[in-house]
Amino acid sequence: MNGKQLKNSILQWAIQGKLVPQDPNDEPASELLKRIRAEKSQLIKEKKIKKDKNESIIYRGEDNSYYEKFSDGTVKCIDDEIPFEIPSGWEWCRMSSIVSIKGGKRIPLGMTFSECQTEHIYIRVSDMKNGTIVDNNLKYIDYAVYEKIKNYTISSKDLYLTIAGTIGDVGSVPEKFDGMNLTENAVKLTDIKINPQYLIYLINSPLVQQQFKKLTNQQAQPKLSIRSILSTIVVIPPMKEQGKIVNRLVGILSKALTYTNLQNNLKDLNEHINIRLRQSILQEAILGKLVPQDPNDEPVSIILAKIQEEKQNLIKDGKLKSKDAVTSIIFKGDDNKYYEKIGEELIYIDDILPFEIPSSWSWNRLGSLANLRIGKTPVRGESTYWNNGIYNWVSISDMIDYGIVKNTKEKISQIAKDTIMGSIIPKGTLIMSFKLTVGRTSILGIDAFHNEAIVSITPFYDKYNYLRDYLFYILPLISNCGESKDAIKGKTLNSKSLTKLYIPLPPLEEQRRITSMLSALYDKIKN
Repeated sequence: MNGKQLKNSILQWAIQGKLVPQDPNDEPASELLKRIRAEKSQLIKEKKIKKDKNESIIYRGEDNSYYEKFSDGTVKCIDDEIPFEIPSGWEWCRMSSIVSIKGGKRIPLGMTFSECQTEHIYIRVSDMKNGTIVDNNLKYIDYAVYEKIKNYTISSKDLYLTIAGTIGDVGSVPEKFDGMNLTENAVKLTDIKINPQYLIYLINSPLVQQQFKKLTNQQAQPKLSIRSILSTIVVIPPMKEQGKIVNRLVGILSKALTYTNLQNNLKDLNEHINIRLRQSILQEAILGKLVPQDPNDEPVSIILAKIQEEKQNLIKDGKLKSKDAVTSIIFKGDDNKYYEKIGEELIYIDDILPFEIPSSWSWNRLGSLANLRIGKTPVRGESTYWNNGIYNWVSISDMIDYGIVKNTKEKISQIAKDTIMGSIIPKGTLIMSFKLTVGRTSILGIDAFHNEAIVSITPFYDKYNYLRDYLFYILPLISNCGESKDAIKGKTLNSKSLTKLYIPLPPLEEQRRITSMLSALYDKIKN
């Protein structure tokens, strides 16, 4: 049983009279309903309210069936609407017998919210949360708008009930919002004749919520009408017992909330435990704690020298521009602090590097270790680029975390390749997303192009793919330590911040040991 089911069960017990014992000395609910009807009759005589044509009384006949008698004298059997038996002294009635309901009002066409705070708050459904009205993102209206909708306000003595978008949320109105304007997507329950807190629990119960669901008009935007709310059948205990039920529910539901929170925490842990385990393991890996260092390993300086040699060869062959081959050299000075040398410039970076690494490792910029190529997206809507597609084109949705891209949802044409994309990226290349889903890595299992939210990463020297595989594992964590910027739907890196990513680089053989260990551990987590 989840938290919501537990809460619903408790509320159901409450409205079935199973939560607190009945007291035969309590005035029965039938007397309360008689007084309510008498008050209404007097107000009708005084012409203060109009007669309700649908007013009714629900009673049990001598044949033990339930009947509903209307103001015009009509009587009908409603056994099919009565879901359960209730204790002696309790009564069934329609919502219209215990409350009045009035709707809110939308801001008139052509008018808008005020750009500054005024004395008139406009309460929206988004402000109605957890049984109250929150004030963290309020909207205001000016006097001109208020004059148009001034009759559609809510009192602190009322309850709100949402009827569109979110349907069936009910709650009380703090004093701060007394007299404020109410959205058309909610109604106010006013002139409440029973315990207001009991009414909140009653409306939240499965009895009422299930009726709301059935009575909701299924339109483009589902909406619950006032007439439907008023026709909802409800159960009324004696007034004193309503207070007892409320007091009992306050204590029990607080424990149910604790249970819900614990269950949500457990669910979150179960859903994310593999991710967190991978992150913990990866953290150990990039700190040099996952596998032991071996003093017999070829020094990391040998790899760096080979990388530099390969970059010079690429420049000679015209495959790399000299400006892209500028090497950043990071080293420890005599003062045991880290410095970075770019050309003739020397920069102190000890306070920038994120963590300490083993003495046999080396810090390097990603741009010094690998060639980075950001993808492109042919113009959408240009049919010549997309029709008759023959070349794989990878988007982030095609990528699998720590997986191999074997197919793509979209393909591009020969024209797109020739005029926009250039040379295709070969199978076996490491790719990484760097926008919105920052740090997702995959290996291309096919020759393909990719979009501008993905970068292909080709190490300058990587005879056995050790560096590629090492980056494949560590970049998801490292990339999220980069200088990202806010985007509409998340975070994004740019080409400069990509090249500047700090990579903790172990010796070649240790790279192999780390990736082998990570692969084995990730397989165990997966299974």
